[in-house]
Amino acid sequence: MKPMALLPLALLLTGCVTPRVGEDGSVEARLGQTVSVNGPRITPLKVLEDSRCPMEARCVRAGDVRLQVRVRLGTGSELRELTLGKPERVADGQLTLQGVMPPRSVQRAIRPGDYRFSFTFAGGL
Repeated sequence: MKPMALLPLALLLTGCVTPRVGEDGSVEARLGQTVSVNGPRITPLKVLEDSRCPMEARCVRAGDVRLQVRVRLGTGSELRELTLGKPERVADGQLTLQGVMPPRSVQRAIRPGDYRFSFTFAGGL
């Protein structure tokens, strides 16, 4: 096999895959993937709660997603809990879990590897 053919596999295994950036500036990550979000480096670690209303249902309450993340700033890091749509103060700004995919469904459970999370960071506040 040619060395250049191994490059995409090597990048995937080392976590150096370029994250997807949304139109709103949000950065997307999967569980275990570290991404830079306008300064802080965020690693989603564990879904603590996913009580979102399934897309086939009518719910009185939309539900919540709570996510444990590791936040790295400079040389230090700390564990944080983020709730979907609620900004959390980090350093000189606010980190927000902006979105969670895929939507919940009554027809099948979401496997941990299927989750994708989008984050925004508004710094200098």
